[in-house]
Amino acid sequence: MFVSAVLLAVLVSKIDFEGAMPRDRHLDTILYFAAAVLTATIGIVLSAWRWQRVLEAFGAHVPLAQLTNHYFAGQFLGNVLPSTIGGDVLRVSRSAKTIDSTETAFAAVALERLTGFLALPLLCLVGFALDPSLLESRTAWVALLVSGVTLAALGVIVYLAGHPRVAGRFREHESWMRFIGAAHDGIEHLRGHPRAALGVLGTALVYQVSVLVTVGFIVLTLGADVPAVAVIAFVPVVAMAQVVPISLSGLGVREGMLVLLLHPLGVSNGQAIGIGLLWYLVMLLVSLLGAPSFAVGGRRRSHRRADARR
Repeated sequence: MFVSAVLLAVLVSKIDFEGAMPRDRHLDTILYFAAAVLTATIGIVLSAWRWQRVLEAFGAHVPLAQLTNHYFAGQFLGNVLPSTIGGDVLRVSRSAKTIDSTETAFAAVALERLTGFLALPLLCLVGFALDPSLLESRTAWVALLVSGVTLAALGVIVYLAGHPRVAGRFREHESWMRFIGAAHDGIEHLRGHPRAALGVLGTALVYQVSVLVTVGFIVLTLGADVPAVAVIAFVPVVAMAQVVPISLSGLGVREGMLVLLLHPLGVSNGQAIGIGLLWYLVMLLVSLLGAPSFAVGGRRRSHRRADARR
């Protein structure tokens, strides 16, 4: 929270408020904002779909509607705690009651998150491939560095989690290390079933594309002059940076990265910060849909326990 406040204070002091908002406020502005909210809402459903595909890799079959409710609840909680950690903890606890396995629930959420760290760098590279002139931006190296570090870190994590002598040796443990063993089982399954692995990656890419579309509508809402290829190349980098748990829901970090990456393209600091804040507002509005699920979802019994009493 303190980091967010400091970063936002510094950034806001540099805003040209007159240039941050569209001069001609008309129906298009409202429609673009509504489209951003709608696309972000669909994105939550796509996230739940990605989660469902990962759970299926563990042999757990959960209805999409139920996972969507859990995801909305997690999104709601994640907006009041650092990064998305609180929301992920809630999703683990809720799904564990459904599938009767805390280990599998933890591993599935962890692997679902990891798929994003493969899809995001790939989309960033696609953006540069579509318009190589973006490489001439003086901060393009930041995007490439973040993407490269993310892919390298992901490779190390997947290698260690999939190695039988590293994560695999914790499969039979009774302590908290059994969660590492569960992640190992999931990776092993995906390795042995390439089609399932491609399906998981495919859903991750579809979700991240929906994020790009959401931010694209936000750019149109503000009337900012940001090329579509720049959205493809740079927004994934911002998404990678904002999950670092040093701020409240990425506030400050997200806006700072947008200023860093978009200012060399001629986008004013005010508009770059406005894109970040409006992005947060859109996700906050969408997360409110998860308030009812957050309030009552924990009272639901798992399917297996319910069936056992029949």
